[in-house]
Amino acid sequence: MKRTLTILTPITLALALGACAGGKLNPDALVQTGSLAMKAATLSDADVKSLSAQACAQSDKQSKIAPAGNKYAKRLVKVVKPFGNNLDGQPLNFKVYLTSDVNAWAMANGCVRVYSGLMDKMNDDELRGVIGHEIGHVALGHSKKAMQTAYAVSAARSAAAASGNATVTALSTSQLGDLTEKLINAQFSQSQESAADDYSFDLLTRKGMKREGLVTAFQKLADMDGGQSSMMSSHPGSAARAKHIQDRLASGK
Repeated sequence: MKRTLTILTPITLALALGACAGGKLNPDALVQTGSLAMKAATLSDADVKSLSAQACAQSDKQSKIAPAGNKYAKRLVKVVKPFGNNLDGQPLNFKVYLTSDVNAWAMANGCVRVYSGLMDKMNDDELRGVIGHEIGHVALGHSKKAMQTAYAVSAARSAAAASGNATVTALSTSQLGDLTEKLINAQFSQSQESAADDYSFDLLTRKGMKREGLVTAFQKLADMDGGQSSMMSSHPGSAARAKHIQDRLASGK
């Protein structure tokens, strides 16, 4: 019940803003918004995977993907080989985006994207640590919650659009692009980040990969651009998290 109230809050605010603006609310649009809000609160795993597939396809369409023969693509194949081509029954699909941005993300449909800017900064073991972390957000259900939030915000914008605000209407007609952007730039809580760190550590252990790269990856991110890189914007407290992994390595647990 608490989760439902949290998800519906943006819709309530949008309706209030529409009323305060003195706009005339479109009943048909409001009915559609109500349906979207309810859907956001009850998204199934299948719904999340389907929406993730659409969002990933949208992101791929807007990005420059490294072709198979590209040096980054060939390196990524080598880096992710120890993970295998599926994780807990979910097929994994890896691609490189050719961009100077420092980032990586994963979605619930097995879509994993690594930016060449990140690859330039990290060695292979560090990349595996970061990729394991991103996969952890999916495996631990964090990405599903992010999808629910993004979907609810789309509903809120539809509600505002119902007031007749042309600018907001334009936003609501491109909900997929908006949803994709929100998923890629999702802000996770500190506890979620820590849980994903531990997931990556355990995954690397289970797959027989080196765990030290997870430590040095976070150390690099902590030092990078004064914490202004795209990875740092959604991954706060990297120095402290590096120490946590060091402590786990030292304890052997």
